[in-house]
Amino acid sequence: MESNRQRKVAQIIQEDFAELFRKQASDSRQSILVTVSDVKVTADLGIAKIYLSIFPQEHRKAVMKEIEENKASYRNFIGQKMAKQVRVIPNLNFYLDTTLDDVEKLDRELRGEGDNPIL
Repeated sequence: MESNRQRKVAQIIQEDFAELFRKQASDSRQSILVTVSDVKVTADLGIAKIYLSIFPQEHRKAVMKEIEENKASYRNFIGQKMAKQVRVIPNLNFYLDTTLDDVEKLDRELRGEGDNPIL
């Protein structure tokens, strides 16, 4: 069960990273869309799990690698945004969210367009 404090911190992190990734995408010449689909914060507010959806699919590995390499600067960024609201800035763990891909694959399977033919 998530506390109100956890939800509030998660929402702040999600909004700030969504804005950051939007700005990075507009500054970049590539057409890559990075969305923050969910943020989960541990009870002690020490770790934030950030779930990202990245489109197009062929850029996912490169973008995730770049995000992992810049994790310290992202923590610094979020630290500046949340400095007055929390005592400890959470460690950031980024995960690729493939929920939409799974839904699309399941939908194709149900229509008989996947590996499983309609019987």
